[in-house]
Amino acid sequence: MNPATTSTADTPAVGPGFARRIHPDPPRPWSWTRADTIATLVIAALALVTRYAGLTSAVASGTPVFDEKHYVPQAWDMVRSQVNPLIGGIESNPGYGLVVHPPLGKQLIALGEFVFGYSPLGWRVMTALFGAATVVAVMLLARRLAGTWQVAFFAGLLATVDGVLLVSSRFGMLDIFQVFFIVAAACALAFDHEQMRGRLHRAWGDGMLGDSPFGPRLGFRWWRFTAGVFLGLSLGVKWSGLYYIAFFGLMSVFCDLALRRRYGATRPVTGTLVRDVLPALASIVVVPVLLYLWAWRAWFSSETAVYRHAATDGSIGDDSWLAALPDSLAGFVFYHQSVLEFHASLTTSGGHSHPWDSKPWAWLVAARPILYFSSTDIDCAAGTCRRMIFLFGTPAIWWLTVPVLLWGLWCLVIRRDRRFLIPLVAFAAGFLPWLASYDRQMYFFYATALVPFTIVLISLTLGQLHGRGPEVGLRTVRTLAGGPITWGTLAVIAYLALAVAMFLYWLPILYGIVIPEGWYHSLMWLPSWT
Repeated sequence: MNPATTSTADTPAVGPGFARRIHPDPPRPWSWTRADTIATLVIAALALVTRYAGLTSAVASGTPVFDEKHYVPQAWDMVRSQVNPLIGGIESNPGYGLVVHPPLGKQLIALGEFVFGYSPLGWRVMTALFGAATVVAVMLLARRLAGTWQVAFFAGLLATVDGVLLVSSRFGMLDIFQVFFIVAAACALAFDHEQMRGRLHRAWGDGMLGDSPFGPRLGFRWWRFTAGVFLGLSLGVKWSGLYYIAFFGLMSVFCDLALRRRYGATRPVTGTLVRDVLPALASIVVVPVLLYLWAWRAWFSSETAVYRHAATDGSIGDDSWLAALPDSLAGFVFYHQSVLEFHASLTTSGGHSHPWDSKPWAWLVAARPILYFSSTDIDCAAGTCRRMIFLFGTPAIWWLTVPVLLWGLWCLVIRRDRRFLIPLVAFAAGFLPWLASYDRQMYFFYATALVPFTIVLISLTLGQLHGRGPEVGLRTVRTLAGGPITWGTLAVIAYLALAVAMFLYWLPILYGIVIPEGWYHSLMWLPSWT
């Protein structure tokens, strides 16, 4: 008998630590179907083709372009300086001064350069691979939240045709690595929550919730541990991973609190504090910190790394508290202080400006893309042509950011639809902290981590429309669909077709296709795009 459908008299008895008889809904079963496999393989193939097609073409006389000029040489430093492949090498790149990001992203670029050499393929092969993996991770997150392969397919298709995810996958930079780890962490937390809900529901159905007013122990949580691993890897790429550690950690604990309330614990808050907070800290804080330190293993093992001996080479004054620390630890802390000072100094009020600077509120509508590659005054059959690559958000996706956030909040708060929780929290983690430092110099590529969760929100909304409404009476539509089709499904198809059409329309500035001047200007709809 299904516990969720039993009468009050048949409800499993609960111990004295529980305040009332409860009737919790069972968790959604996870069942992977043949349709899931086909949809995932199709999207994965599309993602690989779109990321690797013409991957090596945008170069400056064979050298890196845009911010590749920082990270690609640093990764090559690692390749040349490594003495042990398990430890790797260090980045120095003295031409650009202090290295201001953790080493993991450059270590990943270095893997490609180790195999393919110091070449465009070498420094971009790993970003393209992680870009394709990000598309699949977005699919898996949508699949876990919605429970249907159709919504997962919507998410995968939109992730494939978004210009920001595409372009960030085709240059030797750091953002796509962090985005993959963040989406993977969100996906792991979605699996963790459903797994914990399943454990509690089975215990409730078997009458084994126990007598404790705190509720039962939930056991070791491999999915949450996995989320901690991904969050640590995210932090090892960029410090902004800290925001996701904080937001995801709090979300995990409050989800546990909600589960304990749902299953009738009389002291759910205390139970969460006693039984959930410390394990959550271990998985979502301690594990990331340990992995972050692991990313610096080459720095600790080197004698020539930047600030490695800051305590003895005069970089740290004798009156500094750091002088009391061991040499390696003092240098490590001093290095991080220097990086923090560098980032803190990049303020508009401090005189720092950039022609492609953009603020967080502009990211919500992709109002200010950023130019990655430019080649103008090219002679062609049409006269004068140019070749440009922008980090450019597909308007059909990015222009829905604000409406879909509002709809997601409505569904979560008013309709109590918990499927919207993780993408909303993840979006907030990638957006709200930047509002607090709005004076800082910022760029649109900081928003790369936002779009996977916007896509998941859109896909969940499309899933609500799919199959809804009256049937379309148009004979042509029924013939093309091979049967009856509702207006809701037709709206979903029309929207996805629009997103694909917009992707194809702006393809020249995503892949750097040579086009006439007039064609280029026709693509620049808004003055802020140029």
